[in-house]
Amino acid sequence: MSGSYSDGGQGPVIETISEMAEHLATGCKPKDRWRIGTEHEKFGFRLSDHGPLPYEGEGPSVRKMLEGLTRFGWEQVLENGKPIALKREGASVSLEPGGQFELSGAPLETVHQTCAEVNSHLREVRAVADEIGAGFLGLGFSPKWSLEDTPMMPKGRYALMKAYMPKVGTLGHQMMFRSCTVQVNLDFDSEAAMVKMFRVSLALQPVATALFANSPFSDGKPNGFMSYRAHIWTDTDNNRTGMLPFVFEDGMGFERYVEYALDVPMYFVKRKGEYIDATGLSFRDFLDGKLPALPGERPTMEDFDDHLSTIFPEVRLKTFLEMRGADGGPWNRLCALPAFWTGILYDDASLDAAWNLVKDWSVEERESLRRSAAKEALHAPFRDRTLQDIARDVLAISRDGLRARGRPNGHGENETIFLDELDAIAASGRSPARELLQRYHSGWEHSVDPAFRECAY
Repeated sequence: MSGSYSDGGQGPVIETISEMAEHLATGCKPKDRWRIGTEHEKFGFRLSDHGPLPYEGEGPSVRKMLEGLTRFGWEQVLENGKPIALKREGASVSLEPGGQFELSGAPLETVHQTCAEVNSHLREVRAVADEIGAGFLGLGFSPKWSLEDTPMMPKGRYALMKAYMPKVGTLGHQMMFRSCTVQVNLDFDSEAAMVKMFRVSLALQPVATALFANSPFSDGKPNGFMSYRAHIWTDTDNNRTGMLPFVFEDGMGFERYVEYALDVPMYFVKRKGEYIDATGLSFRDFLDGKLPALPGERPTMEDFDDHLSTIFPEVRLKTFLEMRGADGGPWNRLCALPAFWTGILYDDASLDAAWNLVKDWSVEERESLRRSAAKEALHAPFRDRTLQDIARDVLAISRDGLRARGRPNGHGENETIFLDELDAIAASGRSPARELLQRYHSGWEHSVDPAFRECAY
């Protein structure tokens, strides 16, 4: 959810819709330049009482974490004089609204490299956290804290979003303050390739939701879902979320996505480092110089990029594609998600196989699978099968794709090693959430507090 770190309004003024489509098309690059970018979020907490980290104060805090990480070469990003992010060599660390720490990794060539980056980041975080009395939790949803207990980070865009969310859905604050995800960003080489990848990844996003389902608790008890994080997206703001049926229609391309984005209500415009409230207003009006918040002014390409960052479908298009369906979790699943999607989307034969699997799924089936994956994970029914059956098929496709890529590490192992955890989950049919629920009802004695030990990094 992190946005631009500039003062806002940079770049050329947009004259036409086609310029925005051309901007998205600048993401096209030859396959030898395709990269993998992994993002993941995690909850910070106080070791003393398992409470959330405040932004600042005498005890463990988010600010102390950010300042402590500068010893590893991170450069602070300030907003109104306060550190709200870090930058280093193509990567960043940013804050989600409730203080969730997000690593936005650098674009890297192999899953081996992105996994090494994840592990290096977690070691740095652990080094600072240990010194200040903090820990970090790998779950998809806050298992214990209420909204009232959760602090809000001092970022201007989050204050606007917090005020706007109750107007458009019932679960937006839960999404902002209490959820954590792992995402993967992947490239394409043409508009046609983008469309095919977009369709396949949208259709299969519920498979990722089920395999990574890891948020069965909220407010200290089971919440009735395997992925409560996935569920909250069904009533956050339906103008900017969901499975995007138009992606599967004739005429889908960069310009069609721009047309969709223009009809998503705005959140803000950034000028001179300040966030101007534009919640609910029209980017189309902004194009015509008729935005009430900035009368007579027209948007720049940076304004459009900022607007794209406020759209939250299950797969999001920028100058790359973002896979958004998975819960946060332990380090090995943070490495497994990029492997899963890279194997499916970065090999032509695997992409074809995945498309053949999903091409006759209807709009209604895709939406139903999205919702049932959040509730039942791999036990969700689909036609005469279950999501477990589909997951096994998809993992085999991904493994073939990774094998065909042939990207070994220094020990001669290819990227398929990162799928082993997912293969085990699919074989058993037991999502990570089901394993957590079993512990809750047996060894944890109906308490979520052991999660702060057993699910911590």
